[in-house]
Amino acid sequence: MEHTTTATQQGTSTKSQALTNNQFYTDVIAGLTSSPKRLNSKYFYDAVGDKLFQDLMNSPEYYPTDCEMEIFTSYTAELAKEITADGDAFDLIELGAGDASKSSHLLGYLIDKKANFTYLPIDISANVISYLNVTLPVTLPGIKITGLQGEYFDMLKKAASISNNRKVVMFLGSNVGNMPVAEAEVFCRELRNNLSPGDMVLVGVDLKKNPKTVLAAYNDKGGITKKFNLNLLERINRELQGNFNISQFDHYATYDPESGACKSYLISLINQQIKIGEENISFKKDEYIYMEISQKYTVEQINNMAKVAGFKPLNQVFDSKKWFVDAIWIAV
Repeated sequence: MEHTTTATQQGTSTKSQALTNNQFYTDVIAGLTSSPKRLNSKYFYDAVGDKLFQDLMNSPEYYPTDCEMEIFTSYTAELAKEITADGDAFDLIELGAGDASKSSHLLGYLIDKKANFTYLPIDISANVISYLNVTLPVTLPGIKITGLQGEYFDMLKKAASISNNRKVVMFLGSNVGNMPVAEAEVFCRELRNNLSPGDMVLVGVDLKKNPKTVLAAYNDKGGITKKFNLNLLERINRELQGNFNISQFDHYATYDPESGACKSYLISLINQQIKIGEENISFKKDEYIYMEISQKYTVEQINNMAKVAGFKPLNQVFDSKKWFVDAIWIAV
């Protein structure tokens, strides 16, 4: 008997093929079939995740945003003086730009001072880049902006192809802390490899402090961090044909003051089977998914990371509590 493929079967096959070719799907399956299970924190940031992160930054416990905002509003002139250097034209590149709420203060100051620069925000979220391309020319008249949507280093290479101007790369919000120390060092070396001598980096780093202060920021009373983490499971449901029941997972955060590692996990509350596309994933009761790290540093560790990566530390600008620092490095 001749086998005939129905339209429904063809549709299912096409959907499965589309999933298999999807990098998000590939990374999710690889992470959830590894031991221990893990998910890549870069996938937190869909439209819902972007909104939840904005809510988190506005929560009373989440201090990093306020600390760095204080630096960008109170020490704008000092930051501008460092990065404008000898007054030559430069490209101001922001990795993981988000809503540019902090950098907007610096951008506005540079425009007022007639600095010759182009702003190139880079973000994995197309939603973010679309927002910046539309809103910043309205809120900051006269800005030259080219938004780049994609992975950091791919877009840095694209930025280099756009112009030969000196590059100043901003990596704010302690995003460098979203990697274990060894990975952060590799990242900084790769960043240096994408720059030329004389290019600069302005990196925001969260400093080690009272452990209770740190832990509260990643385990807020309002439960926003929990929602933020669980949204990634919901995103898998929305985009990858997953069937997570998020009520069967809980959020857990921990901070080790010795290493400076603050980590977030999702804990399975029962034995359960999850289906994502055609893949079946088993969870044991109390099994965890490692979601994210938020690494805290000392000033000495930050300086050492710069030197190891091929930068020279130029300056450090602190908030009034000295909880956070924006460090300025130059490529050598």
